[in-house]
Amino acid sequence: MSTYATYTDIQTRLGRTFDQAEINICNQLLERAGLEIDSYNVNASADAKKSVSIEAVSRAMNETSDVPMGASQGTMSALGYSQSWTMPSGGSVGSVYLSKSDKRILGYGNAIGASNPLSFVTRQSV
Repeated sequence: MSTYATYTDIQTRLGRTFDQAEINICNQLLERAGLEIDSYNVNASADAKKSVSIEAVSRAMNETSDVPMGASQGTMSALGYSQSWTMPSGGSVGSVYLSKSDKRILGYGNAIGASNPLSFVTRQSV
């Protein structure tokens, strides 16, 4: 499995030192980020892959919310005892996801073009 950054890159980005448990989590997230990156553009430059990997894993490692892992939205109340969480398919608390900016850095979606569905039809003389 490809990783494009190291846990020391993430430590530098977040400005703190990880303990062994955080290093293990970070390494797993870096592997996940590598999969996400390759699914968008396996041919992106090494610098782009490293930058996107650092940003995606830093987002996941820096989450300090009381929202449960995997949720994208949450509601809490007090004395009325109410909680509500939204669990989406991607881009949520504690998970590695690529933002629009990350995808742009990888070169995803930069192509503009068109195709003609009738291009296979040839003109015949009458």
